[in-house]
Amino acid sequence: MNASTADGPDAPRLRVRAAVSGQPQSSISTGLPVLDHLISLLAEYASLELSLEVQPGATVDEVAAAGRALGEALASELRDPGVRGHGSSAVPADEALAHVALEVSGRPLVVSNVDLTEARVGGLETDVVAEFLRELAEGAGLTLHVRLIEGRDTAHVLEAIFKALGVALAQAGRPRGALPRKE
Repeated sequence: MNASTADGPDAPRLRVRAAVSGQPQSSISTGLPVLDHLISLLAEYASLELSLEVQPGATVDEVAAAGRALGEALASELRDPGVRGHGSSAVPADEALAHVALEVSGRPLVVSNVDLTEARVGGLETDVVAEFLRELAEGAGLTLHVRLIEGRDTAHVLEAIFKALGVALAQAGRPRGALPRKE
């Protein structure tokens, strides 16, 4: 996937560039170190070369805008008729196990059994993560299902979700009929 989004009228302090290179590299700066880590995991597991920058001191709205911009940066390649357009993965992070299934449907929706509204990780309000995922789905036109199968530690739960999302995005962007890469 090759796409880029930069400085729009609704996100004047935002830059995003995403490309599937097979060599995952990321430069993430949202102003929230925990979110930087989660998005870096997503990029690694999706094999994305990802650059995402939100000006320091960003508000929750700007982080949500980063989710939308990332979705928009990935949308054209995910909607290409030659790619699968769907993916599903269950990935662990220590005791946590999350399953993410997605379809590039053009009908953005996030369905989740994960409620972390009261939890905080590294100063990050987890509502920011939920908003980031909603905006990612909106920007890319994804129907996104997130299921927590097991998990107690909030940090591990979030890591498992972002890893599984990365794998599902990689599958969705794979050419139709292509076999998974051998690692």
